[in-house]
Amino acid sequence: MTAIQELIKEIRQLTPMSPVVNQLMEVMDTPGCAMEDIAAIVQYDPAMTANILRTCNSAYFGLSNPIESVRDAVSLLGMDQILELVMMKAGTRTLEKPQKGYDLEQEAVWKSAVAAALIAKELAKKLCPEHRNTIFTAALLKDIGKTVLDRFIASSHEKINTLVREEGYSFMEAEKKVIGIDHAELGAMIIKTWNFSPRMVKIVRHHHLSDPSMQLDTDIAIVYLSDCICMMTGMGVGADGLAYRFHDQVIKNMGLTSDDIMKILAEFTQTMEQVEELLQIV
Repeated sequence: MTAIQELIKEIRQLTPMSPVVNQLMEVMDTPGCAMEDIAAIVQYDPAMTANILRTCNSAYFGLSNPIESVRDAVSLLGMDQILELVMMKAGTRTLEKPQKGYDLEQEAVWKSAVAAALIAKELAKKLCPEHRNTIFTAALLKDIGKTVLDRFIASSHEKINTLVREEGYSFMEAEKKVIGIDHAELGAMIIKTWNFSPRMVKIVRHHHLSDPSMQLDTDIAIVYLSDCICMMTGMGVGADGLAYRFHDQVIKNMGLTSDDIMKILAEFTQTMEQVEELLQIV
């Protein structure tokens, strides 16, 4: 069995995300979507309902009166934040494990995924607000391919590092050369298997912008830039983060300046404690 055949076999063995995730994304992308539509989907998933109510009634939100229904939770938090909580909870099961091949501990993997998603959402609000939910979800799950590829990276570590050190490969280029597939390609395969939209598949597949033509796709560029900004904070800088291709043209294409990036960094740094508290709840 080839490495790629083994990888495909492992994809099939992954626990798929709850159908609630795709249902929510479809409904929220429908014009005229109402809070009642969101509540009607979530309330039939007992685990998801319990998690949302527990989060709403935590000290994080500091409510004087407890929330006792999904409808009230949606009214309080809004549709976007409900989707974010659902996605963070759904992603925890897959992304909570450490990735030793990428030199990332358990906490680092999950925290960097959430951080990138939140940064991407803020960029999306400024640049393409109508796509903010898809962009948030894509940024959260962009590195999901690493969860399957990790043990292959660990066993091929020396070969990959040799290509990086001696031949100037990026880590992802070395992945492709040694194993035959990179984590972005594999992530897109996983996302497709889980029935996410073709748009989501495309964003995850190209989030490193290895195809230069993708630099003009704003959604993909936002997810790429959120990843870069996340690493600037020191989060998610594993073995591959030290051999990363940076495309400075992306910032120019989006009409952003270095001051804009520094502002995003500063704002996110201020909210990191809140993010860590929220992660403990979800």
